[in-house]
Amino acid sequence: MKTNNNHVVIMAGGVGSRFWPMSTPQMPKQFIDVLGCGRTLIQLAYDRFKDICPPANVWVVTSASYAELVREQLPDIPQEQILLEPCRRNTAPCIAYVSWKIKARNPKANIVVTPSDHIVMDTREFVRVINSALKFTAYSDAIVTLGMKATRPETGYGYIEADLTMACPSNKEIYRVDRFREKPDLATATRYLQKKNFFWNAGIFVWNVSTIVNALRVYQPTIGDVFEKLLPYYYTDKEQELIDQAFPACESISVDYAIMEKADEIYVFPASFGWSDLGTWGSLHENLPKDAQDNTCIGPDIKTYETRNCVIHTLREKRVIVQGLDGYLVAENDGSLLICRLSEEQRIGEFSQQP
Repeated sequence: MKTNNNHVVIMAGGVGSRFWPMSTPQMPKQFIDVLGCGRTLIQLAYDRFKDICPPANVWVVTSASYAELVREQLPDIPQEQILLEPCRRNTAPCIAYVSWKIKARNPKANIVVTPSDHIVMDTREFVRVINSALKFTAYSDAIVTLGMKATRPETGYGYIEADLTMACPSNKEIYRVDRFREKPDLATATRYLQKKNFFWNAGIFVWNVSTIVNALRVYQPTIGDVFEKLLPYYYTDKEQELIDQAFPACESISVDYAIMEKADEIYVFPASFGWSDLGTWGSLHENLPKDAQDNTCIGPDIKTYETRNCVIHTLREKRVIVQGLDGYLVAENDGSLLICRLSEEQRIGEFSQQP
């Protein structure tokens, strides 16, 4: 379903530095090769859509400070489709900006919005699901969010509660959303897993451009008004200057709170394609292949002895030997070496600030 009306928006403004020492505020995780495959996370996100839309219809919304990184890593994207936020205002203003700009050129656009720093292991199934969702939204007022089928009682994700009693007539894989749920405690997450109609919220959305623009006008008129007034200036040499002036006035609010929890025509597409938001080193361990001792090793030449349940990420070292560790993270980058318990990785920010 590769058509000129399909557009992909990659949100890449995050400052994720949880993967220190690989990632830093100057080089957040979306711009690094976390998987050791020769492609960064944002490049992998771009690659997933090559059979869904042409490169001319791919958009990136990012911080002005990351503009050069995007240009270097995604050289096929037109310059005018790398949108620069002067400050962080969460996902609703980000999506509003790119939606109005797309609509100014193509009022029939059908859009997928995706984070830049997630992983997908089964890309063939991902493409099938996205194409199916795009077909559903192309001729309807529906807003579709992808719900990942839960495989464990995860407390780090928000959840989508779906009404599975009746599928949509035009797509039997899509259901109405009953309610969005915040990140739960372990007991609540365990209950969600047992009920079978709760799905992880992946933050991937599908809609046509008229639907999202109208939803913003109705539910976030202040934000909508900012970008509506700029219609005469999109694709002109005044656009960035006016965005820099107007964007900071937008409320900092996620699209989940701004639209998804308020609108009526909200649907979920339950899916399973090996998804992770890759928020921690531990999630890397969960999602990537492991050796017989449950070690995830990413690097050119890593040898382990009497070592188990570890993540070893040493792309720049010629040879690494680890002996006698259990449940540890070993990560090296640019002259910094981190060795810590995986159970203590929430303290990485603290460690990285040490003199």
